[in-house]
Amino acid sequence: MSKVYVVSYDLNKSGQDYEGLYGELKKSPAYWHYLDSTWLIYTSESANELYDRIGGHIDRNDLALVIEVRRNYQGWLPEKAWEWIRQHVSFI
Repeated sequence: MSKVYVVSYDLNKSGQDYEGLYGELKKSPAYWHYLDSTWLIYTSESANELYDRIGGHIDRNDLALVIEVRRNYQGWLPEKAWEWIRQHVSFI
């Protein structure tokens, strides 16, 4: 069963090229990227599997969080962003 995870990060080395991280995140079945350092990833992977997949693109001095999204959410986003969330986040 596919789930949505928040992938959020602080990349602490200025001037570094993180296109590898972005490319790896874009390989997911579906993704949402409306906030600079936050992605929503729709995948059948576990949080551990997703982190293992992207971890090679994050330096040791960076910070990262992968956490499952549930139906209890709120915020201020464009309608297109909410449409994606409503389509992909399960009712569990």
